[in-house]
Amino acid sequence: MNRIDKCFAELKDQGRKALITFITAGDPDMETTEKTALAMFESGADIIELGVPFSDPIAEGVTIQRSSLRSLNGGTTLDKIFGCIERIRAKTDKPLILMMYLNTIFVYGTDRFFSLCREKGVDGVIVPDMPYEEREEILPYAKKYGIHNINLVSPASHDRIKRIAADSEGFLYCVSSNGVTGVRSEFKTDFDEFFGIIKENVKCPYCVGFGISSPEQAKKMSGYCDGVIVGSAIVRIMEEYGKESAGKVAEFTGSLSAVLG
Repeated sequence: MNRIDKCFAELKDQGRKALITFITAGDPDMETTEKTALAMFESGADIIELGVPFSDPIAEGVTIQRSSLRSLNGGTTLDKIFGCIERIRAKTDKPLILMMYLNTIFVYGTDRFFSLCREKGVDGVIVPDMPYEEREEILPYAKKYGIHNINLVSPASHDRIKRIAADSEGFLYCVSSNGVTGVRSEFKTDFDEFFGIIKENVKCPYCVGFGISSPEQAKKMSGYCDGVIVGSAIVRIMEEYGKESAGKVAEFTGSLSAVLG
C-alpha cells in the first residue's frame, strides 16, 4: 500500500485531519531541508511536500518564488533532492511528496524519474502546471512505479470539478482560491458550494491548500475536508531564520497539529 493511502486510513481510524506541510528543497541548503523535514514530522506533520525549485514557478507567489531562487542559487539539483529524500527515508516512514513542474520531469527523463521516486521513497507527485487533460504525459509512468499523481482542483475548474474529483488518487489537492500560492488574510470562495461538489464525486481523501497561515485558519478550513496544506507561512519562517529554521518551523507545525486532532 502506498504510504499516502496508509496515512489517511490511519487518520480516519483516529478521527483526525491530516496536516500536510511544504518546504522548498535546498532552501537554504540540503542539510537544513533534511533537519526541518524531520522536525516537522516529529511535531505533527503527517505528510510533507518537498518543492523542487524551478526557474519560472508560475503557480507560486513571491514567497515561494524567492525560496526557489535561493535554492537554485545554492546549487540544488534533482539528484541532490533524491539524496536528501533517501536520508530522510532512513529515519521515517511517513509520506513524502515532490511538488514540481512538468519540464523538470521531462528533462530528467520521465521513466528514470519515477523509477527513482520508488527507489528513494517518494510516494506522490504534484505537478501544478500540468493540466488535468494532459495527465497521460506522466500517468502511465507513475502507475508503473506505484507513485500517486495528485490532482489539483480549484474554484476556477467549474464544470471540470466533478471529473477531476472522480478521477483522483492519494488525495485531491483543493486550491482554496483562484491565483497563486501565498498567505491570505481572508478567503472569498464559497466553500460550501465548492466542497459540496467535491464531496459528491471524490473517491479519495481531499485536502485544502493555498493561503492557510495560522492555526485558526487551519482549524476552520479542516471542517470542510480531510486535511489542510500549509506552505508559504512555513517558507516565510525558512526565509527569516535560514539554517536555524528547524526549531521555529517545528514550533509552528506543532501549533497547527494541535488544532487538527
